[in-house]
Amino acid sequence: MSGVNLIGVTKMFGRVKALDLVSVEVQPGELVALLGPSGCGKTTLLRCVAGLETPDRGSIEIGGVDVTATSVRDRPIGMVFQSYALFPNLTVRENIAFPLEVRHRPRTEVQSRVTELLELVRLTEQADRYPKQISGGQAQRCALGRALAPNPEVLLLDEPLSALDAVVRGHLRDEIRLIQQRVGITAIYVTHDQSEAMAIADRVAVMDGGRIEQIAAPADIYDAPTTQFSARFVGSRNALDLPVRQGRIGIPGSFDIAAPDGANGRALAFFRPEDVRVDSSKNGRGMEARVELKVFLGATTRLHLRGETDGQPITILGDLPSRQARLIEEGDMVRVDVDPDHVQAFSA
Repeated sequence: MSGVNLIGVTKMFGRVKALDLVSVEVQPGELVALLGPSGCGKTTLLRCVAGLETPDRGSIEIGGVDVTATSVRDRPIGMVFQSYALFPNLTVRENIAFPLEVRHRPRTEVQSRVTELLELVRLTEQADRYPKQISGGQAQRCALGRALAPNPEVLLLDEPLSALDAVVRGHLRDEIRLIQQRVGITAIYVTHDQSEAMAIADRVAVMDGGRIEQIAAPADIYDAPTTQFSARFVGSRNALDLPVRQGRIGIPGSFDIAAPDGANGRALAFFRPEDVRVDSSKNGRGMEARVELKVFLGATTRLHLRGETDGQPITILGDLPSRQARLIEEGDMVRVDVDPDHVQAFSA
């Protein structure tokens, strides 16, 4: 197994800085997800690793070898694209065999490897069908098999699930993770879907403005974001701009915490909807709020709660178990309380 090391990678497109001195090390056998909004630089970073883009500054190493100036075909990588990119005139079997045949591998080796991969990606029964004769999920599994065919050292996946429906996305996400672990290959996975990144990765790199804001294990990113952007982007957090009084911030009766170092008059408080407690009894503690909207999400229901603090109206999102939320109706007055242990604050 080989790791990937990016050192001070910078990429310009005209006057736009797509990547700004990005440094990150992906350990051998590790799957790192690049997570962020459109335009944050995650796909550009992946394309630099693949050799499809050349950095203006910095270097890229795979297995300790500098490949910054190495051509795409000479890099030990396999790539899975969002659009599948299968050859429509070739069968599933022939698509998977293609990268081996262009390398002029012996026929018996090609046949053995393709049979192995068809079984790995569960396409043995579809082996002699053409791309138009299989489903989107099967097409992406075929693309994965083709990427793995030449035994690459690194697997690159560029939003491979975004063109699929929700149910297929969930199943294929888990399959990709199982296959990556079974093969033991180093992988970099680009996505804008935080739930996808959290479910599939060993570590998640949150990107914004061409930089890595934070890189950590999924649970650490979710529970303890270290920057304002990470806190906003991951976990659908509430973000409240609150005044600092005597080194404290909070909502009277709901929560009270120490203000962050360097806060100058105001600070931002972040907390997740699942950390909001809603009490519909008249004697409950916390800020009084009106239920403006109920959104059923299956196991949970999201409440839009409109209240007031310091004379200013605020809206807080709270997630409740749906069975509990059945007792609350739009228009009801409730009390809103937040667990202070789960509130994080940053200077405004």
